[in-house]
Amino acid sequence: MKITEIELLPASKYLFIRIHTDEGITGIGEIGAWGFIDAVAGALTKFRKYLIGQDPSRIEHHWNFMYRSMYFRGAVVLSAIAAIDIALWDIMGKKLGVPVYQLLGGKCRDKVRSYAPLFEFTPQKMAEGCLKIKEAGFTAARLMITDPPNETPEDIYYNKISWNVEKVKACREAVGSDFDLCLELHRSMTPAEAITFARAIETYYPYFIEDPIPPDSADALADVAAHINIPIATGERAISIQEIEQLLARKGARYIRPDVCAVGGLTPAKKIAAIAEAHYVGIAPHNPLGPVSTAACLQLDACIPNFLIQEFPSFQESGKEERMIKKPLQVEKGYIIIPNEPGIGIELIDNLAEKFPPAQRELQANIAYDGSVRDV
Repeated sequence: MKITEIELLPASKYLFIRIHTDEGITGIGEIGAWGFIDAVAGALTKFRKYLIGQDPSRIEHHWNFMYRSMYFRGAVVLSAIAAIDIALWDIMGKKLGVPVYQLLGGKCRDKVRSYAPLFEFTPQKMAEGCLKIKEAGFTAARLMITDPPNETPEDIYYNKISWNVEKVKACREAVGSDFDLCLELHRSMTPAEAITFARAIETYYPYFIEDPIPPDSADALADVAAHINIPIATGERAISIQEIEQLLARKGARYIRPDVCAVGGLTPAKKIAAIAEAHYVGIAPHNPLGPVSTAACLQLDACIPNFLIQEFPSFQESGKEERMIKKPLQVEKGYIIIPNEPGIGIELIDNLAEKFPPAQRELQANIAYDGSVRDV
């Protein structure tokens, strides 16, 4: 079997690919660097020149060739490799008539616990949203813990901390004890703020706090982790297994959130899970993307012993992502049933771009009260 073409499939805010072979078997993938779709498309075009005519089964070899041939790193390169890697695994599963998880060691579980994202930003609205998610059968939700009210100057330390503590308090009181709160801080705090905030919300027992500070320094994140009792989850911006290993060696996180579509695909994601397992660290894959990302995550979730919980964006966007695929994923009481079809288990609908016109996100930054650029 030989690769004959790599087709780019932009749709909505996503970029998918389809790799064709001379046996008629195709595989689908998705990129992770959604903010730089044009740049990733350029990298995919460059990789296409190498891949045409190659045997798609040499997945590890192709991964290393693309990554090491010029040794440029970064989100754009790894996102292009990720889409190709996922598509190649999809092809291999279809060729052999088995799900990808079977090729990665076999199934550890039949379904995966998931959580739904909540995009509300005041205590009352967040509490109401958590109740709706709980009523839908989920046992966990992701809360955005970012800013004080817009009319409040952001440099008032007490306001920032107390306002965010109030959000967690309201949600916990609304849902009771049989529901987990995953707190997405979205890199919005300094180390000092993150430590104070985490200590203030211990009594509400959040499942974890995600990316409390910018992810650039493993040492800084490890320092925060050493001063709080709530588990830290991070890793969505990681682009190598070495980056994750260095973070874990410094005890910077209890849960790792690899983005399969950003870190280079299923090939390195499975290695990251093994590294995390050696550190007794759980895996909660990052997944704010389209249905191919979700399907790839499920293949990883199925075959690793240290899986924790899966982010599931389709719930929040009124089913838009599930309408992009021919057969929707099954969800029961907040658990996603792992598909048993060959490959990654899904197929994109025909005429995808017509039904979901491409709409790239614009470059933008978050501006603070004083006019400076801030992390969020």
